[in-house]
Amino acid sequence: MELFAVFLPLFGAFCAGLLVFVRSSKTSTPNRIDTAAQWVTSGAMILAAVAAGVVFWDVVLGNNPRTVELFTWIDSGAMEVSWAIKLDTLSSVMLFMVTTVAAVIHVYSIGYMHHDHSVPRFMSYLSLFTFFMLMLVSADNLVQLFFGWEGVGLCSYLLIGFWYDRPAANAAAIKAFVVNRVGDFGFALGIFAIFVLFQSVNYDTIFAAVPGKADATMVVFGTEFHAITICAVLLFIGAMGKSAQLGLHTWLPDAMEGPTPVSALIHAATMVTAGVFMVVRMSPLFEYSDTALTLVTVVGASTAIFAATVACVQNDIKRVIAYSTCSQLGYMFFAAGVSAYSAGIFHLVGHAFFKALLFLGAGSVIHAMSDEQDMRKMGGLWKLIPVTYALMLIGSLSLAGIWPFAGYYSKDVILEAAFAANTLAGGYAFWLGIAAAFLTAFYSWRLLIMTFHGTSRADSNVLSQVHESPKIMILPMFVLATGAMYMGYLGFESFVGHDAEHFWGQAILVLPSHPALEAAHHVPLWVKYLPLAVGGAGIALAYVLYMGMPSLPGVIAGRVQGLYQFLLNKWYFDELYDLIFVRPAFMLGRGFWKGGDGALIDGVGPDGISAAVKYLAKRAGAIQSGYLYHYALAMLTGLVVLVTWYLFGHGG
Repeated sequence: MELFAVFLPLFGAFCAGLLVFVRSSKTSTPNRIDTAAQWVTSGAMILAAVAAGVVFWDVVLGNNPRTVELFTWIDSGAMEVSWAIKLDTLSSVMLFMVTTVAAVIHVYSIGYMHHDHSVPRFMSYLSLFTFFMLMLVSADNLVQLFFGWEGVGLCSYLLIGFWYDRPAANAAAIKAFVVNRVGDFGFALGIFAIFVLFQSVNYDTIFAAVPGKADATMVVFGTEFHAITICAVLLFIGAMGKSAQLGLHTWLPDAMEGPTPVSALIHAATMVTAGVFMVVRMSPLFEYSDTALTLVTVVGASTAIFAATVACVQNDIKRVIAYSTCSQLGYMFFAAGVSAYSAGIFHLVGHAFFKALLFLGAGSVIHAMSDEQDMRKMGGLWKLIPVTYALMLIGSLSLAGIWPFAGYYSKDVILEAAFAANTLAGGYAFWLGIAAAFLTAFYSWRLLIMTFHGTSRADSNVLSQVHESPKIMILPMFVLATGAMYMGYLGFESFVGHDAEHFWGQAILVLPSHPALEAAHHVPLWVKYLPLAVGGAGIALAYVLYMGMPSLPGVIAGRVQGLYQFLLNKWYFDELYDLIFVRPAFMLGRGFWKGGDGALIDGVGPDGISAAVKYLAKRAGAIQSGYLYHYALAMLTGLVVLVTWYLFGHGG
């Protein structure tokens, strides 16, 4: 059954890929081929989700964790790598979440991409993307994990740049690919360091050996460092790139250039959650490095507040939700940083449902508004598309952490664990998390009010065509809404409650010296209720500013113009990177091109030889004068040289 869960999306991708070539033939019927590609990939994903549900039931509820070895992949010296499927609670939860959300997005795409000219290619990429994520979460070693890791990076490039006739989409795809390669370089170094330290890349072997290597050191650039810290920090750099943490986050908002289902899949179930999963999977390693855990906590908390501040001033509906993803990923990371790994996964799963719901809801709005994404050109839509409005309201309530929705349970336990960690980094994460919770509620309701309430600011022609999305787009959103409403309540006891230890089994390791999650259940009442209070305050502020006094936000922006521009320009990270990295790289590249390749290699090589031959030919051509005495002189000179050479060379 696990083979069906993992490989059915690959089968769907392969079939849709073949249909790409069939569609290009002159005898094909495009509509029928498009429909076939949509249903074969969607059907395969639905079956994969059912299979993943069966696997989850067997592994978790049936207490049957196992590793299914498919074949030996690499066997070279000490390097022994199998292609295997690891089934424990962590991988089973991820398999079920990824396949379920991906299946919903596939079905939604049938309606959303109906009029596109490259439907088979899109569906093939989407299924391939899902397969690589499933390969990643089911890996039993770091090499297989890296295979899936790079696979989702490749597919993100293909999907973000799907509409390759748009320069902005091409630029966004390249940006995502390059920024992720920066993180992946650190990740690869981390894998190398682990192999040097443990002589293995297999999880079970590494985890069993970690206690014995707790005090081991590693020499880097002539300096001795704690070996496990080096390994953990390098792995986390990879996670920072894939999960868009502060510093390597710049690609994520630009990924909105892809079709909306792509945004939903990247932000909810695949790609960005890979970094969080990897840190949790490697918990037996991170637990032995307080330095690495502190770094994870600080970076996660900083990302949460950074992205929340930027989301408050964005006007593109998809970009608001994109920065929201970045912020929520920060929560997941600082949960892992205070050793509340299960709380991070709890939030990851709940976030997958309500974030996919918000993106698909945004897609429904964009569909209704004739591809308009600027919220300043919307307003008053709730009467025209009430179902979409209700569904996005559910997603926003969960995102804002309002009881009893999924986000309330997971976000609260993360903040409580950060407080209970009783460390400087934990305190930093708690208070920034509280501030981010306030801003999250604010920008969530700012989005709802600007999009659905007030007086419409849309063009009359656009407004006259506003309509509810077809059932094929609406019904999948109900599945996500169900998860956003009930996931928190149903999963609390198992994921982070009294049953957590039995639920997770050996999938997650937390040392007795890191009791933050256990202590989270005993924090003061004000800590428990503060996130809900600030969430309510954020919603109230949004109502006051955008419904009660809609002219006030503009006045405030004018009064604090510098701050407003700072946030609107995303803290100027893009401009800073352009100044420090992009321009020097272009200058260096141009120097190598003009000076190295052009002047040196081509000038001395093929161009130089060509010029020399041309010059010599021209000089030789000048000898061909047509005068007889010139030729006689040349013959006489040659004869003299020949006779001289013979006499002196052989005559003696």
